[in-house]
Amino acid sequence: MNSFLQFVRNQWKRLGILLSSGIGWLGTGLARTLGPERSAALQARYSAFRNRTADWVDQRFDRNATYFRVIVGMWRGFVWLFVGAAIYLFCVETNFLYLTGEMPDTEELQNPKLAQSSEIFTADGVAIGKFFTENRTPVKEFKQLSPHLVNALVATEDFRFYQHSGIDFRALGGVALGLLRGDERGGGSTITQQLAKNLFKTRKKQGLARKGVLGYVPGLSKVVIKSKEWLTAVKLERNYTKEEILLWYLNTVDFGSNSYGIKVASKTFFNKEPDELNIQQAAVLVGLQKATTTYNPILNPKNSLKRRNVVLDQMAKYGYITHSVADSISNLPLGTEDYKVEQPTAGSEGYFKRYIQEHLNKWAEENDEPLNLYTDGLRIVTTIDSRMQLKAEEAVQEGMKRLQRQFDNHWGKRNPWTDENGSELVGFIDTVARRSDRFKTLAKHFPNQPDSVWYYLKNRADTIKLFSWKGDDDNSITRVMTPYDSIAHYKKLLQAGMMSMEAQTGHIKAWVGGLDYDYFKYDHVRQGKRQPGSTFKPIVYCSAIDGPRNLSPCDRRKDEPFEIDYEENHEKKVWRPQNADGNFTYANMTLRQAMARSVNSVTARLTDEVRPDTVIQYARKLGITSYLQAVPSIGLGSFDVSLYEMVGAYGTFLNNGTFTEPLLVLRVEDRNGNLIKSFEPERRQAIREESAFLMRYMLQGGLQEPGGTSSRLLWDFQGLPGGNVRYNLFGGKTGTTSNYSDGWFMCVTKELVTGVWVGGDDRSIHFRGKIGEGAQTALPLAKLFMEKVFADKALPYKPKAFATAKELNLK
Repeated sequence: MNSFLQFVRNQWKRLGILLSSGIGWLGTGLARTLGPERSAALQARYSAFRNRTADWVDQRFDRNATYFRVIVGMWRGFVWLFVGAAIYLFCVETNFLYLTGEMPDTEELQNPKLAQSSEIFTADGVAIGKFFTENRTPVKEFKQLSPHLVNALVATEDFRFYQHSGIDFRALGGVALGLLRGDERGGGSTITQQLAKNLFKTRKKQGLARKGVLGYVPGLSKVVIKSKEWLTAVKLERNYTKEEILLWYLNTVDFGSNSYGIKVASKTFFNKEPDELNIQQAAVLVGLQKATTTYNPILNPKNSLKRRNVVLDQMAKYGYITHSVADSISNLPLGTEDYKVEQPTAGSEGYFKRYIQEHLNKWAEENDEPLNLYTDGLRIVTTIDSRMQLKAEEAVQEGMKRLQRQFDNHWGKRNPWTDENGSELVGFIDTVARRSDRFKTLAKHFPNQPDSVWYYLKNRADTIKLFSWKGDDDNSITRVMTPYDSIAHYKKLLQAGMMSMEAQTGHIKAWVGGLDYDYFKYDHVRQGKRQPGSTFKPIVYCSAIDGPRNLSPCDRRKDEPFEIDYEENHEKKVWRPQNADGNFTYANMTLRQAMARSVNSVTARLTDEVRPDTVIQYARKLGITSYLQAVPSIGLGSFDVSLYEMVGAYGTFLNNGTFTEPLLVLRVEDRNGNLIKSFEPERRQAIREESAFLMRYMLQGGLQEPGGTSSRLLWDFQGLPGGNVRYNLFGGKTGTTSNYSDGWFMCVTKELVTGVWVGGDDRSIHFRGKIGEGAQTALPLAKLFMEKVFADKALPYKPKAFATAKELNLK
């Protein structure tokens, strides 16, 4: 401390020397500038002024009297105090010797930037989500604020707001006294000073550049911070009108409940816009400024009510309302029935929000574009159609509720996790529990005490809110159970994913990554990858039709047993593909019939003919980027891929052979509405146009050919034209993997390709038998979705027949 005081003394002496030399330099400079005659005349006038002043004092006062010396001492004290204050403020403003830290520069004052949430919109203009650290959406204009809100704020926080210029000098005594007592609240901050604090985070932890050396000295740091707020407040008053300052203030303040700024706070507490707030609602929100938790109307309603009435009394005191109005309103309840806190991720957009973030961050990095989704206040417009998204969610909800009931009845009281032989997996939930966050937390709390960890997991029951199709409208139930039992509960639930894309543009119209994002964060559209089963077969047929073999749907292959010798990891193996039912028809069937009936033997034979390497080559052409290995079983979908990839691949067949990368983000605008970037999907000619036409024809076979696995799609389909026309409106391919672990369905219409996956969180969780086929699990969800889409007259997608070869000028 002594060394620091010595440092301060040295710097003060240095400042005195600088001032003395500065005055001397100024005098010399003036003499040179004015010339000797004018300089001498100026000095003579100054001497005459001093002499007249001395004569005036001698005539009226006794210089030797005590009172005179006291008065002179007081005046000198005031002068030195004024000079000292001026020097101090100069040091604060200029950050002299880095003592007080940097002040906001001109650019920051003229264009202050708030951390503002970025909003996600659908293509039809519906807000569906946000990125934020501080959930803030600023009000643009002062007229969008309720007058009651402004009056309540001024009356409570700064009743002389319209009279001062940033600093309320009448309150400075109270501020000084408060600081001397160690009261951090101060007590005299004006709205403008509070705005300076909110805008430039003067009370937050800062580095040396912003805080300065004195900012680390107890006691002095408070004085420095207050001084910087005063100076900044004066500058703000010079740069902005009173209305602009009030607007800025209400946009910056924290109202608690994850609500920053008046727009979000109004929505959170009262589900209203700021200009719709009545007197009592405005008083509640202004009352929160004293302490957002203590006076929170949900957490502490009694405190909030008292604080609201204090605000009403202040409004009456300063003439904004009458005392009778204040008294009548004070008896009303808080009225927070519509209270709802907006979470960073809530709702279905949570599933594709991660992809939006990855996509935009990657683009920003590649283009050296500074972009912060959480603070920049961006407007992110997606390709999602809000109506189709809702219909997809409804289809998944309705379909999975029915399917889960079947699944529960199917297994009864038995656990559904089994091995390949149908026996229950011993210790399955133990294995899952070890991967849970609860287990990891307990393991840290009880190191080297596994018995304690398992005791709390298996024996300590608690009230838990669970997802359940048997629950209320929000699909939730409340049960008393152990964490271990809750894990088992969730593992018994089937999961699902759905994605629908407009094939010609690549625009993703609906993305449902799971049952409910509040409970299940894993995205089954792009994040999750599972074996696609027979939905991968069209890629094999495409490689045979478009590739060197140049086959047609009418070419024939026999459904019979055969075996393939191959080598994997330097080991010789033999593969004998089996059909789903274990039987062979020995029929010499067309390729269209074979794909429609999902005959494994024909697909495996074709894979062998074109070679697995060629199948992989075509998978890459069609947009499959997941790991694939050139083994004979690749044609039966033995390698994991995502639903996102499969939808993109099938889109190529609808788009005349042009692969169009699925597109989710349409454009990004800054907080002022200026375009930052508009996005176009990657396009490339993957296969010949004729091949794409033939693949559409092949996919239609699933509904048109006898025994086609997709024929269920048309069963009781509502709203379709009668006769044979309906058979030319759809194409599709089902998929089922070993042990019925995964059910897939890829549905194509003239304009849309929709993919659905259904299965357990783990592959060991599944149906036992044909009830678990994709035709019975995934297909019904796609059917429900397409029924809803076609029934909505406001949507542009209608039942339309596929174009004929003649219409496409194909020979």
